[in-house]
Amino acid sequence: MSVTGSAPSPQFSPRKLRVVMAQLDFLVGDIPGNTELVIDAARRASTEHQADVVVFPELCLTGYPPEDLLLRPSLEIRVLEALERLQQENLGPAIVIGAPLREGALLYNAAVVIEAGQETGRYFKRFPPNYQVFDEKRYFAEGRDVVTLNIRGVPVGITVCEDIWKDGPVEEAAAAGAKLILNLNASPYDIDKQARRKALLERKSRENQVGIVYVNLVGARMNWCLMVARWYLTIPAKLLAKRPSSATVCSQSSSCVSTTVSRCRNHCRRNPPWRPMSTEPL
Repeated sequence: MSVTGSAPSPQFSPRKLRVVMAQLDFLVGDIPGNTELVIDAARRASTEHQADVVVFPELCLTGYPPEDLLLRPSLEIRVLEALERLQQENLGPAIVIGAPLREGALLYNAAVVIEAGQETGRYFKRFPPNYQVFDEKRYFAEGRDVVTLNIRGVPVGITVCEDIWKDGPVEEAAAAGAKLILNLNASPYDIDKQARRKALLERKSRENQVGIVYVNLVGARMNWCLMVARWYLTIPAKLLAKRPSSATVCSQSSSCVSTTVSRCRNHCRRNPPWRPMSTEPL
C-alpha cells in the first residue's frame, strides 16, 4: 500500500469547501450523454451553488453496472475521449467522477479528479464486490493505493463504494492527513440496509475524525432500483442530512466544509423513463 496524490500541508489551515453532490441518472453505455450530464451539472453547481468541488457517482461516465461492455476495446477509447473533453471544458469547480481505467494489463474501477483543466488524481477501488447482484471481480482488479489530495486548500481522501465498508481505506486516508472523505457509490436500494449504512458512516467519521460525503447513483437499471438517500457526516459523527438540502460540516479541528446538493433528475417521477442515446455503436 502506498499513498499517492498531492500531500496535505502539515500545518493545515482550516477553510470552507463547498461540495456539491451530483446524484444523477447516468445511463449505461451512453458515454457521450453522460459526459454532457457531468458538464451541465458542474456548470450549474458553479453558478447556482458556487461549488468548489462537484462529486459524481461511481462509474458515472459508463453508467452502472456496465458489465460486458467493459470487455469491448472501443469502450476504453470512449472513456479516454470523455476524460479529455472534461479537461478541456472550463468547468470552474474541481470534479470527482467515476470511470473504468486501464493501467497496464489491468482494468480498475476508478475515481478521477479533474481541476483547472488537469487530471490531478486517480483512485482505484480496493474492494470490488462479488456477491448478490455484484460481479465486479469478473472485470476489475483490486487497487492498492491510498489517495489524498489538496482540493482548494482542504486535504481530501477518495474511496469508492465497497471500500467504505471495509477496514483500511478510510483509516489509511485519515492517517495520511485527509480531513474529508469523498465516497462514490452506485448502491442498489435495500430497505434493510439503511440503518446499517447510517451507523457505519457515523462510526467511521467518529473513529477517524473525518467528515464523509456519500454520493450515490439514482434511477433504475434492468433489475436494479438504485438508492436515493444522501448523507453528510460530521465530527462527532452526526447524520446531518438525508434529503437534498444544505448543511455545514465542521470537525473538531475547526476545519469546515459547507456542503450542498445539486438538484437530481428523478428518473421515476419527474422525467420520461428514457433519454435518446448516441447512435454510434461502441
